[in-house]
Amino acid sequence: MTYCLGVMTRKGLVLTSDSRTNSGYDQVNICRKMYTFVLPGERVFVLLASGSLSLTQSIITLLSRDFDQGKGLAAAPTLYDAARVVGDQVRLMSDIDRAALERDDFRFNVHFILGGQIKGAAHDLYLIYPQGNPLRATEDSPFLQIGEHKYGRPILVRGIRYEETPLEEAAKYALISMDSTMRSNVTVGPPIDLVLYEKDTLEITKRRRLTSTDPDMRDIHQQWELALRRGVTDLPEIDFETFGQKI
Repeated sequence: MTYCLGVMTRKGLVLTSDSRTNSGYDQVNICRKMYTFVLPGERVFVLLASGSLSLTQSIITLLSRDFDQGKGLAAAPTLYDAARVVGDQVRLMSDIDRAALERDDFRFNVHFILGGQIKGAAHDLYLIYPQGNPLRATEDSPFLQIGEHKYGRPILVRGIRYEETPLEEAAKYALISMDSTMRSNVTVGPPIDLVLYEKDTLEITKRRRLTSTDPDMRDIHQQWELALRRGVTDLPEIDFETFGQKI
């Protein structure tokens, strides 16, 4: 299982992903799910992947090969066009592998989140579906999730505001969202990759990989749990005389 998250604010982007690809009684596999494509001063892309590892690796290989040759993501004029480039490779892989997979009852299941910026344009954030079509984040819905997203969604809905949330604070929300997901589902796990992209810098300067023993990740986990318990304790008492009903 996977959990990947992209957050867009007025000041930039936060992207994070876990690294667990298989979880069972006897085996836990780890593989990076975050990929970067950067031409410093010209364009920055961060791509998050969920779904079949063999499919996502093939798609990333094709995107990387074209990027190194100055094609594909290296030549896309806008973020929308870049999302379409990713979608084109998703459809190509579907044409190559879908029939063989489905003959053996495997779904063609890949999703991507693409965030970044091209010089002269605004930063942006897209989700690319298994059919290759993109969905753009908006000021009203400023975050996108793929994989095991339900446990980490409530804190984002309550806390993230495109205009108001500082970028560093958005990174904290992202880590709390990831922590909540890991706490609720063992198939999502560390290391956690985190990128904070400040708009118009056109380079990646803030990047972390947080392991299960990382002191920052441990502190966030512990302090968030304490804050939740304290918040519940401080809530008004329930007035059963006024609002209760006899059963």
